Amino acid sequence: MTHPRPDAGTSGSVPRGAGPHLLAWAELLRLPALFTVPGDALAGAAAAGGRPGPRTLLAAGSSLCLYEAGMALNDWADRGEDAAERPHRPLPSGRVRPAAAFVAAGALTAAGLALAARAGRRAVAVAVPLAATVWAYDLVLKRTPAGPAAMAAARGLDLLLGAAATGRGVRTALPSAAVLATHTLAVTAVSRGETRGGSPIAPLAALAATGSLTCSLTRGPASARTPPGATHVVRGVLTAAYAATSARPLLHAALNPSPQLTQRAVGGGIRAMIPLQAALAARSGALGPALLTAALAPAARRFAKKVSIT
Repeated sequence: MTHPRPDAGTSGSVPRGAGPHLLAWAELLRLPALFTVPGDALAGAAAAGGRPGPRTLLAAGSSLCLYEAGMALNDWADRGEDAAERPHRPLPSGRVRPAAAFVAAGALTAAGLALAARAGRRAVAVAVPLAATVWAYDLVLKRTPAGPAAMAAARGLDLLLGAAATGRGVRTALPSAAVLATHTLAVTAVSRGETRGGSPIAPLAALAATGSLTCSLTRGPASARTPPGATHVVRGVLTAAYAATSARPLLHAALNPSPQLTQRAVGGGIRAMIPLQAALAARSGALGPALLTAALAPAARRFAKKVSIT
């Protein structure tokens, strides 16, 4: 899958010892955003009632590969537009060759499908439509009315990949996948105004979606796998973190839908993926995976200071 991206920023400080070529690839692949991916597999496994294991790791690896494939393909597909509007990006600036980005997208897709196949037939049965959705979004659907729905479908399928890897089926994970897909749909809709600004309607709608999802996380059924008190406390803290991370920049963008504030709202929505995934795992009673997912947030912030996700 891929993320809606804030497009106007530039990369952060160069990591000591990293060459310009490596930094260009880090920018192309949005490496700090990778921290928002493993939580899909963990939340999916929790929703399916399974415990994280080797197959969960394979599913997470598959997700990471397909995510990075989407990032490389996204910039390859946008190279003409980026040359005019974002010449600092790795492809229009000449720091990464377009052919290399396309080959990387294909190789990462193949690697993602191979890892899913190692996780089992059910996992690869989800990974194949996920990969197809990623390619269809980047090459065809991105600028059509179906674009946000395609992005949402990719994120929902990614969570179902984690559920399928447990071997238990995906039906019980569908509500969690719907929550993650709804959040993604809202963020993607906002991202359409990130380069030129636009109407406050999209940020307001996303703000309403955040409120609705927050209520659903609070009121959803708690699993009997952990003590109710611990479940409710952890879930409440993670739900509050999700709401705060997502809602504040959306409110600012609704009040002033300028490109800069819209980009911040999209960035906030991307960062909110981590507490959202953690809250979903906690709602399923999987406190260990929930806390592990939540622990990825500080690392994501730290690496984002070195390599921008823009």
